[in-house]
Amino acid sequence: MTVGFATELRSVCALLVLATGGSAVGLYAAPASHAASAPEGEPPAAECDAETGPYQWQLEKKLGLPQDGRMSGEDCLAIKELQERIGTTPVNGAADLRTYRMLLVFEVRENPNAAKECPVKSYRVTCVDLSRQILWVQKENKVIFAPVPIRSGRPGLETRTGWQRVYQKNKTFFSTIYDNAPMPYSQFFNGGQALHGTEVDLFQSGSAGCVNMYVKDAKRLFDLLEIGDRLYIYGRKQPIRALKSTAAKNDDQLVGEGFGSDGIPALGPEQLD
Repeated sequence: MTVGFATELRSVCALLVLATGGSAVGLYAAPASHAASAPEGEPPAAECDAETGPYQWQLEKKLGLPQDGRMSGEDCLAIKELQERIGTTPVNGAADLRTYRMLLVFEVRENPNAAKECPVKSYRVTCVDLSRQILWVQKENKVIFAPVPIRSGRPGLETRTGWQRVYQKNKTFFSTIYDNAPMPYSQFFNGGQALHGTEVDLFQSGSAGCVNMYVKDAKRLFDLLEIGDRLYIYGRKQPIRALKSTAAKNDDQLVGEGFGSDGIPALGPEQLD
């Protein structure tokens, strides 16, 4: 994971309209004005001369551009406008990893349950997506706790999936199994497995089955949930840092990388209304 890219982020509160069915709408629609000449008396549009990039095809699809895998002037300008809107730098029209990964992060922040894999209920459900290594809380169709990065169980000590329930809460807790390891803001849901904070890098190996979060996120979640709250855990943890080639990584892994930085600020309540 490249954590440094997160320092280049600007605000994450811009409203996104997701691409649906391979068609581009809202934010992703390529402006029709690109091909048009500048109105009389106005300076011509700045040139955009980025070369074909590794995520050319994927960004063409997101933007509703002709999918030929080759950079064109229209592609370059459309990607440049996208970079400006989502706040990633440099703003150069390049179809690079940084741009595509941050676009995926913005999509997830806007609608983490777009695939409808976490059940929608009339009560609070804490959704734990092991594939993307993120957690959020929803009630009906409203996200009330924005997605945050997590670290789930490593091979042989996997986090248990399916419906779970919070049965014990401890603001201060130390593991009775793993050398008194601190488990701040613990919320137990299955045996010794709990949601809790950690100071350890979330992308170092995996946990012993618990769902680890940054301490600040664990505290906010601790304050929100109550005994009896339901969790739904699904998916499968993937080796995010194990693959050296970015081309070999799928979107779930790139989302995990993008969220794996505390440089991405949490959405405030006013942004979730």
